[in-house]
Amino acid sequence: MFEVIEKEMIVPNLHLLTVRAPEIVEEIQPGQFVIVRSDDTAERIPLSVSDWNPPEGTLTIIFMEVGASTGKLASLKPGDSIPTVVGPLGRPTEIDKFGTVVCIGGCYGIGSIFPTIKALKKKGNKIVTILEARSRNLLYWEEKMAPLSKHLFCISRDGSTGHKGHVKNSVEILKQNKIIPDRIIANGCTFLIYKSSKDLADFNVPIIVSLNPIMIDGTGMCGVCRVTVDGKMRFACVDGPDFDGRLIDWEELLKRRKQYVNEEAFLVHNSGCGGI
Repeated sequence: MFEVIEKEMIVPNLHLLTVRAPEIVEEIQPGQFVIVRSDDTAERIPLSVSDWNPPEGTLTIIFMEVGASTGKLASLKPGDSIPTVVGPLGRPTEIDKFGTVVCIGGCYGIGSIFPTIKALKKKGNKIVTILEARSRNLLYWEEKMAPLSKHLFCISRDGSTGHKGHVKNSVEILKQNKIIPDRIIANGCTFLIYKSSKDLADFNVPIIVSLNPIMIDGTGMCGVCRVTVDGKMRFACVDGPDFDGRLIDWEELLKRRKQYVNEEAFLVHNSGCGGI
């Protein structure tokens, strides 16, 4: 059993969960993920890791409450235990000295891109961080990102903080500040990483995105997480989750992400976790 050390809602509908898992913490690297279960009957949920503390043996994940299973995770309290934390899974994000790296994070992706920013900064890169949310009250961890970033920009769709708009405004922000990226990395919901891949493609540099397709076992056995990258089938759990967004068949991926929307809605309304 894995002890819950901390659980809090950091912004509306986004939860921070810290568990004690020293064996995983010893091996995990930026960009990797874990699979968790809230109880013995719950489904397996793949979640990116947002931080870890080797001396304490703890790892932290940030997740959005969107269905019955994440609703169960959100109900946990410090002192509770969960039966499953499997990892580290997936390939680590490539960390090297690239030059100027633009890191884009939105929603739970703000948390999951944080370890990558730390590692890239340690390698001597100039970090330009762009955080995107619907409104000011949905942004978090700016105080963690700022010391690591040469520039930190915020985008809110309602204009309540920073630049008003969506992730596509990143192009304008970079050009206005005469920032020429050598690499772009984006973490967040499928729509955000899709838009980042399309809107920033004219910079003609790698756009590394962390995919979050439907996944079951996380070891490449079930094939549910398959995606088409550069015309070839890949499994996000073992070949990814990082891929160059310019090479992904986004139409296929977006369709596959919607396969179980009706079933998930039914479970939410009948799970006892409350509605979303």
